[in-house]
Amino acid sequence: MGAAAGRADVTHRRFLAIALPATLAQMTTPLLGLVATGAIGRLGDAALLGAVAVGALLFDFVFWVFGSLRMGTAGLTAQALGRGDAPEIRAVLARALAISVAIGLAIIVVHVPVGHFAFTAMGTSEAVSAAAWVYFSVRIFAAPFAIGNFAILGWLVGIARTDVGLGLQVLIAGVNALATLFLVLYWDFGIAGAAIANVLAEVAGSVAGLACARLLLGRDWRTPWSRIVERARLIETVAVNSDIMIRTGLLMLVLLFFTAQGARHDDVTLAANAVLYNIVMVTAFFLDGFSTAAEQICGQSIGARDRSGFRRAVNLVLFWGFAFALPASLALIFGGGAIIDLLAANEAVRQVARDFLPMAALTPLLGVAAFAYDGIYAGSTWARDMRNLMLPAVGLFFLVWWLTLPLGNTGLWIAYLTFMAGRGVFQALRMPALVRRSFP
Repeated sequence: MGAAAGRADVTHRRFLAIALPATLAQMTTPLLGLVATGAIGRLGDAALLGAVAVGALLFDFVFWVFGSLRMGTAGLTAQALGRGDAPEIRAVLARALAISVAIGLAIIVVHVPVGHFAFTAMGTSEAVSAAAWVYFSVRIFAAPFAIGNFAILGWLVGIARTDVGLGLQVLIAGVNALATLFLVLYWDFGIAGAAIANVLAEVAGSVAGLACARLLLGRDWRTPWSRIVERARLIETVAVNSDIMIRTGLLMLVLLFFTAQGARHDDVTLAANAVLYNIVMVTAFFLDGFSTAAEQICGQSIGARDRSGFRRAVNLVLFWGFAFALPASLALIFGGGAIIDLLAANEAVRQVARDFLPMAALTPLLGVAAFAYDGIYAGSTWARDMRNLMLPAVGLFFLVWWLTLPLGNTGLWIAYLTFMAGRGVFQALRMPALVRRSFP
C-alpha cells in the first residue's frame, strides 16, 4: 500500500522520497490558476483578467476551507499507519469521501446567495463582477469532485504514496490546461470556458483517484458502514477537520481581503496583484511539498509513539524548507519579470506588477516557517492549536494594514508579509508544550 506500519524511517532519503513528488503535485495546483490567468490574459482585457482573479480566489476560499480534509485526512491516516491499524486506514478514506460529497452538494445548493454576497463585499467594478459571476456559476459544479480530490490526496499522503498523488495532480492539471486552451482560445467560450475546463479536470481527477485507491487497497478495500460511523472516530474526524477548516477559513479571509483591497484601487492594481499572487503561489506550493512530508512522518511518529523520530522529522522539514526558500526568493527577483510578461498582455498591468515584484519575492523566505509548522501540526493533529494560533496572526495582519494605510498597495503587501512571518513564529513558540503533551 505505502509505507510500512509502525515507526517511520526518518532519513533525508525517505523525507525527499515523500517531499519531492508532493512538491511537484502541489505545484500543479497553482498551474490551474496560471493557465486560466494566461489564457484570459492573452485577450488583453484587464476586467476579464481581474474577474478570473476574483473568481479563482473565491473558489480558493470555498474549496480550500473545506480542503482542510486533505490535511486532516493525512494526519489521521498517518497516525493509523503508525499504530498498524489497517481497518482504520481504510475507514479514514471512506469517512473523508462521505464528508466531501455532503459538503460539495451543500455548496452547490447555497452558491447563489454566497456568490452575490462575496462579489458585493469585494467591491469590484461592474465589468469585473459580471464576468466573475459567469465563471463562478459554472465552476461551482466542480465542488463535490474538488473536495473529494483533497480527501483522496490526503489519504495518499498519509500512506506515503505521494507518487500516486503526483500522478493524479498532473492528470488534473493536464486536463485543465488542454480544455482551457481549446475552450477559451480556439472555441471562444471566453471566461465560461475556463470554468468548464476546471470542472472537467476535477471530475477526471476524482474518477482516477478512486480507481487508484481501489488498486492500493487490493482485496481488502471494503469497509463496514459500522466502522465508518463509529462514534469516537467520527467525532475525532469532525473535530480535527472542523478546527483546520476554521484555520483555513481565517487564512483565506486574509487573501480575500488582500484581493478586495487591490480591487478598491483600480482594475489594473487588482490584475497586477493577481498575477503576482499566482506566481508566488507556485513557490508556496513548492515549499508545501516539504510540509506534506512532515504531515506523513510526524503523523506516523505520533501514532507509533516515536519521540526521537518526530524530532528528526521536525529538523528535516525546517532544514529543507529554508534550504529552498532563499533560492526561490532569488529566482522570483531575477526571473519574475519574464513571467509577468508571459501572463499579462496589458502594459499597465505589467508595470504595476513589476513595481511590487520585489515585495512579492520575499514571500517564500518569510513564509517558509509557517508552511513547515503547518505540516508538523497537521500530521500531529494539533488542529485546535492550528486554529487558535491563526487568530493572533490574522490580528497582526489587520493591525499592520491599518497602520500602513497611507502607503496604499505597498502597505497591503507589508501587512501580508508580516502575517506570513507571524504564523511561523507563533507556531514555533507553542510547539514545545505540544510535544510534551503528545509524548508524556
